[in-house]
Amino acid sequence: MLSTAEALATLLSAASPITGTESIPTLDALNRVLSAAVISPLDVPPMNTSSMDGYAIRTADLAAKGNRRLPVSQRIPAGHAPEPLKPGTAARIFTGATVPPGADAIVMQEQTEAAGNEVTILHSPAPGEWITAQGADIRSGSIILPAGTRLTPQALGLAASVGCAELQVYRRVKVAVFFTGDELTMPGEPLKPGAIYNSNRFTLRGLLEKLGCDVTDYGIVPDKLDATRATLREAAQAHDLILTCGGVSVGEEDHVKPAVEAEGRLSMWQIAMKPGKPLAFGAVRRAAHQADAAASAETFFIGLPGNPVSSFATFLLFVRPFVLLLAGMQTVTPRALSLRADFTQNKADRRNEFLRARLNAAGGLDLFPNQSSAVLTSTVWGDGLIDNPPNHAISVGETVRFIPFSELLN
Repeated sequence: MLSTAEALATLLSAASPITGTESIPTLDALNRVLSAAVISPLDVPPMNTSSMDGYAIRTADLAAKGNRRLPVSQRIPAGHAPEPLKPGTAARIFTGATVPPGADAIVMQEQTEAAGNEVTILHSPAPGEWITAQGADIRSGSIILPAGTRLTPQALGLAASVGCAELQVYRRVKVAVFFTGDELTMPGEPLKPGAIYNSNRFTLRGLLEKLGCDVTDYGIVPDKLDATRATLREAAQAHDLILTCGGVSVGEEDHVKPAVEAEGRLSMWQIAMKPGKPLAFGAVRRAAHQADAAASAETFFIGLPGNPVSSFATFLLFVRPFVLLLAGMQTVTPRALSLRADFTQNKADRRNEFLRARLNAAGGLDLFPNQSSAVLTSTVWGDGLIDNPPNHAISVGETVRFIPFSELLN
């Protein structure tokens, strides 16, 4: 069995960004990935602006003895072009307004006394005080969002701040997903003896959609080799990735592995991790008429285990970074925290364990009492996964590596 690091390296070395791109309105680009850098065509702010309500002045005018009372020569709201400041005068100015030519400081209104059309300056400002200089945030010609950036709400705002109405992004990753197991029943249907509800369909589709994928759901495929092969052939034609759940173990009713080997290839199977040992990676051939010089002759394949926590954990640790690389992102490694274990785990496992845990009020981690791969409750109760090395027991007070779900679900 491969270690988790070896398995992840195998997947990521095979992934590269999809080639299709499109131009879409900036307002519609949330969670899409930039295929081209955003370069600012202007300075931000595009002129010197006031960062306070107050008065624009020439500091040299205050240097003259007794010259603290100045006539107000103009009023400058935000969005209005000022006139040059007349020597020996002040300009009433508001936050965000353009500083008039000739002024070199702003005195906030709390440090002044206004009377009629004059103002008394009660403070001696330094040149540049309360002025936001042109280009203080962004310089014209600078890259503000590099290619490979996943567009957050604040990134959209940044692009809009330099006037970008449209953005060049990669197309969505196309993922086909299906589930195997004659025991699977959809919610709303009668639960027959020996059957279980198909929770994985809801979890995995939700995870794929959260990553921004274009998902085709083939539903539950019968536990038959020919049905599995037929679904793989169909799914391979128009997708970048086929994701399955269940059927990748070694039982007589586990048909996904032999089906993929018949329709393509497997380059990885089984990982030394808990939960989630039976993880398969490979590719499925596309029909000859579908392959051309501009398209790959294969569609990637990842087969997840059927236990709900196993499929959830392996998706987060392996499928997520793989899909993000296909989507064009450059940084896909989740950030981990070093936190205190407020529990004892005496039994060490020979595999790399990923334990469901959550933060407590004291800043440490509590462990969910039942770490079975069938206990989906732990994924809702927990805040993340403890990455526990093989053959390592955890002592109370020990520092452990914790990967928050906020990172893994991003």
